[in-house]
Amino acid sequence: MKISQIIDNLISYERGYWPQDPTQPLGHDTGRDKVLYGEDHLNDECTGIVTTCWATSDVIEKAHKMGANLIIAHEALFWNHGDQQDWLKESKNKTYLAKTKLLDEYKIVVRRDHDHLHSGIPKPGQPDTWVDGIFYGFAKELGWEKYLKTDLGIPLYIDLPHPMTAREIGSHLINKLNLNGCRIEGDSDTCCQKLMIPQHNLGDAKDYIKTIDKKGIDCLLAMEMIDFTLAEYIRDSSMLRQNRCLVQIGHFNTEEAGMKYMINWLPTAIKTDKIPMKFIQSGDMYHYIAES
Repeated sequence: MKISQIIDNLISYERGYWPQDPTQPLGHDTGRDKVLYGEDHLNDECTGIVTTCWATSDVIEKAHKMGANLIIAHEALFWNHGDQQDWLKESKNKTYLAKTKLLDEYKIVVRRDHDHLHSGIPKPGQPDTWVDGIFYGFAKELGWEKYLKTDLGIPLYIDLPHPMTAREIGSHLINKLNLNGCRIEGDSDTCCQKLMIPQHNLGDAKDYIKTIDKKGIDCLLAMEMIDFTLAEYIRDSSMLRQNRCLVQIGHFNTEEAGMKYMINWLPTAIKTDKIPMKFIQSGDMYHYIAES
């Protein structure tokens, strides 16, 4: 099967429009979801597929070693929104040139699957129900899919059946997602049952602060975190003994489990199980040093 046909089949399988606006299909190019590299090889026969969160140089090398010529990544390839490359070519960026040399040498196509995955995939056993392909995969990897309170989009709510401390939640994330560590804000012995994954934490957090207070959220599973607004609020809440904490593992680490889960339904989506498929973890971006 040609790489272009695999991409067509994948797009047809995913929901392909945001629930709030079904009149606007996402199509092949959303500005994010598109072929990021290797358009000259779209008519090549697919020799193997790798799914990953971010197509790092190491992922590209590993894909080549297993004989794969299609990488389906969730995030951008060249370090900027929309994966613009002109500025890198014009400046003759050394890292860009080295990475594209690998892709050219190995004749690998990189396709980004971001909006389509978040727009929805059929829920296992309920083909008429859509779930966010990334966050359902995250919950599935943690064994928490039965506790999801929302199927699509974020904020995502998880109500655990039994309390876990922030430390226990952090250890669970580290072990299940194969991470180097995590950050905890607030008391690590905070008992948590009502969890929330907020959207990107980049500035104003008034709405999230109101939601946390109203819904009694006791643990945020944060992707990004900055020190002002939301982080300040969690810290004050903890200091005032309001049983509130934050466990952060990072954006890519949170979402990569969805790309691992993709391997389970990808053969159905692309209508063949004859092509080798493998998830390759792009891996934890951070190492942690704690001085005693």
